[in-house]
Amino acid sequence: MITRSIYLQKLKSLKDQHIIKVITGIRRCGKSTLLEAFQDVLVELNVDKAHIVSVCYEHRDHSQYASWQEAYDVIAKRIENSDMYYVFLDEVQMVPQFEKLVDALFVQKNIDLYITGSNAYLLSSELATLLSGRYIAINLHPFSFSEYVAAFPEEHNYDRLFREYINNSCFPEAVNLSKAVPEMVNTYLKSLYETVVIKDIVQHNKLRKYANIQNIIQFLYDSVGSVVSPNNIAERLTEYNGEHISHNTVKKIIDFLTQSYLIYPVRLYNIKGKRLLASNYKYYLVDLGLKNILHSSHYDADLGHKLENVVYFELLRRGGEVYAGKSQQGEVDFVVHKPNGLVEYYQVAFTVNDEKTFNREISSLRKIRDSFPKFLLTMDYDEAMIDGIKKINVIDWLLALNK
Repeated sequence: MITRSIYLQKLKSLKDQHIIKVITGIRRCGKSTLLEAFQDVLVELNVDKAHIVSVCYEHRDHSQYASWQEAYDVIAKRIENSDMYYVFLDEVQMVPQFEKLVDALFVQKNIDLYITGSNAYLLSSELATLLSGRYIAINLHPFSFSEYVAAFPEEHNYDRLFREYINNSCFPEAVNLSKAVPEMVNTYLKSLYETVVIKDIVQHNKLRKYANIQNIIQFLYDSVGSVVSPNNIAERLTEYNGEHISHNTVKKIIDFLTQSYLIYPVRLYNIKGKRLLASNYKYYLVDLGLKNILHSSHYDADLGHKLENVVYFELLRRGGEVYAGKSQQGEVDFVVHKPNGLVEYYQVAFTVNDEKTFNREISSLRKIRDSFPKFLLTMDYDEAMIDGIKKINVIDWLLALNK
């Protein structure tokens, strides 16, 4: 089992804090495994196993509750005294009126509560209103590159591993399959993709035109790291397919894709004006391997945008609000506002060995007048400090926390 160190450390720091720990993320990204790993940590910390209550509502034994009260009674029977109990509810959104179940457990002073869900509906429902200020969300992603490296302990060529990482899937089970039966990886990904799209999006939102969703997903997958809007997506799809689709329909479907964690939206940030811009977003894919089940994907193609996608999710893992920087002087791929008030600027390019490319990529960083850290991440091997901008090999940067 690969240790999800960043997420386990967050859970450790929140242990016994009277706040609900909400672990969210796309299906099969490892939420259940993370809960199991943290339960092992609790045992290592001398928590009595009888004081760990874990229920998965996807399992047959717990999937047929008629009411939240019934689900509550099952858990309450296991709380035998006033000592601290650690309660884990996996895929809790499957319980009718689950927010009432969560609230009823949370008000018990001797319960430390952890819940998971595979859809942002978990936090856009009445739960967010009912428990405002009483929960903290931890968004789990598929494997980072350092976790991917740990899955291949016999491979020491990080360049080769990174080439595979950037072109293939980093879902935990897909990584396992790639070692045992690699020909089954795309079959697994297709099944996962269809489950998310059909069950979490089409059925949950009672949508009728499946083709519209497929076309929008295809467009967004082909536009990683590009600024797009519902208007220009609608115009392009109407032109391509000869069938009108409104920008409101596009916006609604993008919202559903975001709620299912298939895509992550990034707002634009005006660097000079220090403010967020209202219109248009960039979008990044939760897993680059999902591109492989679409007809447009080619191995080792579009590597610059794939690299940008990898960097975006690593920045999310390391904490802070991540935006796309924009100003009259040019664009910066990422502007990160850290919790301590620090701001970091990142420009990402596959290579800048060509002088023209180097000047283009670094010019917008040079024009930023504040003293916050600025980074140029590339696949080039040379590292340097240029006009206060730190050029770093992206593989070294991705693995830096483990060195």
